[in-house]
Amino acid sequence: MTEVSEREAELLAAQAWRTETPGHQEWTRTVRPDDRNKYYVISADCHAIEPKDWMAGYISDDVREQLKQRRARRDQEMDRERAEGVREPKAEEGKKESSVPSHLLDRNRMAGEDLERLLSGRYADKRVTDNARDGVDAEIIFPGAAFLAAQIANDDPALAMRFCEGWNNWARDWYNDYWDVQYPMAFITTTDVAAAVSEIERVAALGFRGVCLPNKPVYGPQPPRERNYNLPEFDPIWAALQDTNMPATFHVSTGRNPTTARGPGGAVANYVSHCCTTNIEPLVLLCASGICERFPKLRFAVVESGIGWVSWSLEAMDEAYRKHHMWAKPKLPELPSYYFKRQGYATFGEDRSGLAVAAEFDLIDNFCWASDYPHPEGSWPHSPEAIERQMQRLTDLEREKILGGNAARLLGIELPNK
Repeated sequence: MTEVSEREAELLAAQAWRTETPGHQEWTRTVRPDDRNKYYVISADCHAIEPKDWMAGYISDDVREQLKQRRARRDQEMDRERAEGVREPKAEEGKKESSVPSHLLDRNRMAGEDLERLLSGRYADKRVTDNARDGVDAEIIFPGAAFLAAQIANDDPALAMRFCEGWNNWARDWYNDYWDVQYPMAFITTTDVAAAVSEIERVAALGFRGVCLPNKPVYGPQPPRERNYNLPEFDPIWAALQDTNMPATFHVSTGRNPTTARGPGGAVANYVSHCCTTNIEPLVLLCASGICERFPKLRFAVVESGIGWVSWSLEAMDEAYRKHHMWAKPKLPELPSYYFKRQGYATFGEDRSGLAVAAEFDLIDNFCWASDYPHPEGSWPHSPEAIERQMQRLTDLEREKILGGNAARLLGIELPNK
């Protein structure tokens, strides 16, 4: 029997909470894999883990070299910034600090299922097996590598779009054998509007069910005069999505680098303050700027930012629209919150506070559960326990919608046997 080190035992103990559950005794259906009457579950946010050679055959050699240089610079910057959140106090003068890359630093701090998550998600057939183990029937898949395109688009929109095209082609082939249960979102940068529209139309013809757009068209901090989605110049994008019947999804960390806070508490501050909150802006802009009014069939979702903030944001939008009426433009036939309830969605993994007010604020039809497989922020492989911890007070129909029905409407698909 292999002896477990004290450090490994500590790491394993830190994961024990994931298996805690109040049970499902009063439920007529569950998400347990062995339940014959199981809910049909769609995880509305999972992630591709691309193999190292994924670009071969999808990205030309000259573009690959440019991307390699860009990625190396990005990784160096992120290694320096991410390490600040976990690094020991600064070394004494004359002593060198560790220069271990962040991905190795992370692995050294993982054991058990944390390490299993790090090593999962690479192959389409294995994803099906892993999700079945977790009670998940289908998944919406967001990029891993392609998110770099959002940064590249600031100064080289053409290179960024070549990256997007290559990743989208790779995803179409990689998940082809399970296209009825694996739904990758085509990633499309929006700096060049005409190019974005062309790629939207192209991936629609390839059979994609939706696209992922950066949550800001210009990556980084937002100067007052910077372009943003509320400007009419982006209308062709919304028109193309409406015409192709594909939703726009906005995933966290695609508008600016979330690894901002340094030192003690940095890892938590980066996740809460600099990652999750960035999805407020695209939600508000689509609802308050008249985009949803002009494009009533456009569907959109904010992804991996939780849902507890949504009811507050809707009320804050309406309050600003009413009380700042002398400045608020355009004048809309309905309050801004109306448009989110009609056309918007938000995904979450574990958010008891958001679910507690979902029915009260008429948002049951707008929320989609997600496992975030295989990321550490997610619930795999203990999603049934996570769902049971937070959905005790929901009705059977409410659970059915949040666990799969709403995601199906977002993608425009029919659930099996429905």
